[in-house]
Amino acid sequence: MRNPFAKQTGAAPAETPQQKDYNNRLLAVKIVFLLFFVLAGARLVQIQLIEAAKYQEIARKQYEAKVPITAQRGNIYDRNGNVLVANSQFVSFAADPKIAGEDARFIAKEFAKVTGKPEREYIAKLQGNKRFVWMERHMRPDIAELIPLKKMAGVVKMNEAMRIYHYDELAGQVLGATNIDNVGVSGIEQQFNEVLKGRDGYVIMQKDGLGRKRPSVDYPREEAVNGHSVELTIDLQYQSIADEELKKGVARTQADAGLVVMMRPQTGEVLAMANYPHVNLNKVQSSDALKNRIVSDMYEPGSVFKIVTASAALEYEVATLEKRFYAEKGKYRIEYPGKKFRLINDSHPMENVTFIEAMAHSSNIVMAKVSDLIGNERMYKQARDFGFGMATGIELPSESNGQLRKTSEWSLASLNSISYGYEVGVTPLQIVSAYSAIANDGMLMKPYIVQRERDETGQELYTGAPQMIRRIISKSVNDQVKQMLEGVVEYGSGMVVKTPGVRIAGKTGTSRKHVNGKYEEGSYNASFVGFFPADKPEIVCLVMMENPRAGGYYGATASAPVFKAIADRIINNSGLIVGTVAAVQAPPSAGTKEVATVLIPDVAGNDAEEATALLKQSGLAAKVIGTGDDVLRQYPPAGTNVERGSIVQLMMSETEGSGIAGDLSVPDLRGMSVRRAVNKLSAEHLGVSIVGSGVVTGQFPSPGTAMKSGAKVTIICEPKAITTAQLY
Repeated sequence: MRNPFAKQTGAAPAETPQQKDYNNRLLAVKIVFLLFFVLAGARLVQIQLIEAAKYQEIARKQYEAKVPITAQRGNIYDRNGNVLVANSQFVSFAADPKIAGEDARFIAKEFAKVTGKPEREYIAKLQGNKRFVWMERHMRPDIAELIPLKKMAGVVKMNEAMRIYHYDELAGQVLGATNIDNVGVSGIEQQFNEVLKGRDGYVIMQKDGLGRKRPSVDYPREEAVNGHSVELTIDLQYQSIADEELKKGVARTQADAGLVVMMRPQTGEVLAMANYPHVNLNKVQSSDALKNRIVSDMYEPGSVFKIVTASAALEYEVATLEKRFYAEKGKYRIEYPGKKFRLINDSHPMENVTFIEAMAHSSNIVMAKVSDLIGNERMYKQARDFGFGMATGIELPSESNGQLRKTSEWSLASLNSISYGYEVGVTPLQIVSAYSAIANDGMLMKPYIVQRERDETGQELYTGAPQMIRRIISKSVNDQVKQMLEGVVEYGSGMVVKTPGVRIAGKTGTSRKHVNGKYEEGSYNASFVGFFPADKPEIVCLVMMENPRAGGYYGATASAPVFKAIADRIINNSGLIVGTVAAVQAPPSAGTKEVATVLIPDVAGNDAEEATALLKQSGLAAKVIGTGDDVLRQYPPAGTNVERGSIVQLMMSETEGSGIAGDLSVPDLRGMSVRRAVNKLSAEHLGVSIVGSGVVTGQFPSPGTAMKSGAKVTIICEPKAITTAQLY
């Protein structure tokens, strides 16, 4: 019998298969949990330590929003402080197509209702895969108010600045334009884009649970730095005269295009640059229209280039003013080796003439003979000294160097051709610069168009200054060249520009157009360039017509009359000569028509229809400004002597748009300068239409009238009265 109290010995009972399986599974679970905790710990280390900054940024974006603060683009002024380009606030709409979703058709319908565009245009935008699309850009604030934004899911409204060009077409190619994103793409806007655009800032906003943004003082903020303003050397009055007379000249001659450049010879300041066809910078239709051909295009100058030949001949003493040359009765045959020859023609056949007479009557034959005495190297050097074949360095984009080939590339005929302006390519600006050197006693100045740069506080950061490049000829030779150019006007091909009481020096030029390697049959460039008063030059002016078809294609008939019209207006309005020049009229030249003038009748108090009829009876046109019943004021005023066909501005009892009441009150502008009035209206988000120049003497609508943002106020300006004491 077994003793129950005896000590038991031996191995433990073996595990059953079921127990072993259970233990293995338990171990596996423990290992899985251990791995999970290891991975979770590693992930926490990665998130909280290694990639902490990344996830903090993600978290911050959920409750913070970085809202940009747009910088204001700088203004552009003329030399006298008149605002040429400024800014106005407009409204843009953008959408997120994903959020818009099923509301797309409703959104498209509402936008189409306000803008008049097809619904399908907006639907197409909202059906794309992008998360951001522009619905409309730069809408007027009063129009933008008609968009029911609160009913539109995924559509946001934002204020955007848009450039306003106060004078529409004036100096359009010079000022240039900006694209829809307010970036300069041509002219001054492009050249000084970095200066004008400023630097955008931002503010950090805190978002609540509903996504609403609220500013917080605890978050960083960077203020926008507004762009700097740029003041040009352009004179608004001279530019207006150039634009107006060029337009008339192109219409009279039926030319394809035209241009005018004015410069102050002693400094190199550009006073006016006019290209025609004009471009309205507020409604740019084509980028081609923005091209400033005055600096970008080159052409064969023709006879205006003869100052180079004349200067070289006198400087190297191969000719004198009184030296006589045989002009071959208008036809000169030159024989070359190999039985080759060329024929040089003069438009005015002559026989024995002095050098000064040859210049006055623009003899190609005499210039060709003189060039043989000068020689290739000296002719090339003289042209180079005048600045041909190299860019002037003016502060405008896309300037051409022109073309002046080295003498090693010249043919046997090149010297003679260059002597009267062929086989050489110049820009209009180079021609004006060269004639400015003659007007400036033989000293070539660097052209410039930027007078000053200021920051938003008005502090000057840059000031343009005259810069002499070189003396091109001696003072004594320069005086002789100037005498030759006066002879052109006094008794030569440029007699049409003669003005009683003022000495004018200049030169006509005509050249065939060279296109795609050959001359176009019957196509010409006609030029006249001159300066006045010749004894103390203040202004150098070039007029060029491209392919004039009516009244003759010569510089004397196509371009010189435009020069005269410009010079007469400047002389009569600027006090360049003593006395009343307007009262002394030169007799009409043979073959030209005397300009008819009429007195403007008094039409105040009449309705628009009656006033227009009265003006028409006097040979005048009318432009009605406003929607009132009666004419309150007219400009120019009654009794003014103007050219037949001129336009008279009629200000009605209410200006256009004044009947639309708004939140803005029209300020009192009377007595202000044009610049101050324009700045005041710009600050009030009101547009402006300017009639006349000088001091504001009237305005429509009247001060205190309620108007909506963007509506136009017409200001009537007249020159400030000058007392007798101020004249002495």
